[in-house]
Amino acid sequence: MSNNEQEYRTINGQKVPVMSAKGTVTIKNKRTGAVYKHKAHFDEDVANPNTDTKDEDFRQDVSVRVAEVVLKE
Repeated sequence: MSNNEQEYRTINGQKVPVMSAKGTVTIKNKRTGAVYKHKAHFDEDVANPNTDTKDEDFRQDVSVRVAEVVLKE
């Protein structure tokens, strides 16, 4: 299939276009603004008695980018 051809799959009997998407997850301390590479690093910060980080300081942002979609009627 060339780059210009739309790929489709059949789901529940309907032809559905397959779309490319890229997702990004950001783990943050919503009180301090600190950014963590993984949720486990945030959990370590919560468990560390030398910090005042609490579970309720957790923030997770998810960004999903999809290719442009052109709908035909």
